[in-house]
Amino acid sequence: MSLATDNIRVSAIEQAGPRTLAITWSDGHKDQFDVVKLRRSCPCASCIDEWTREQRLKPEDVPDTVRPLKIESVGAYALKIHFSDGHATGIYTFQMLRAFP
Repeated sequence: MSLATDNIRVSAIEQAGPRTLAITWSDGHKDQFDVVKLRRSCPCASCIDEWTREQRLKPEDVPDTVRPLKIESVGAYALKIHFSDGHATGIYTFQMLRAFP
């Protein structure tokens, strides 16, 4: 993160709809994320080749019905999301989430 966002943390997380996760940040900024897009963008080594950064996960392998079952804080820099398709190894940094399309 840049120095301007180093101290930004998650203030609140809520399920804003069947496929939408809402995050409110400590600076008051609010983001909404499509859960399926989050899952398909998982940054873990099973989903993204750690050397080439090529995507291993095929988007069609993620069901459109996927949803978060549990969300954990990882230190003061990321979230770990346990998805209904059984996947739970991705670490979604705050920097990644703030830049998420």
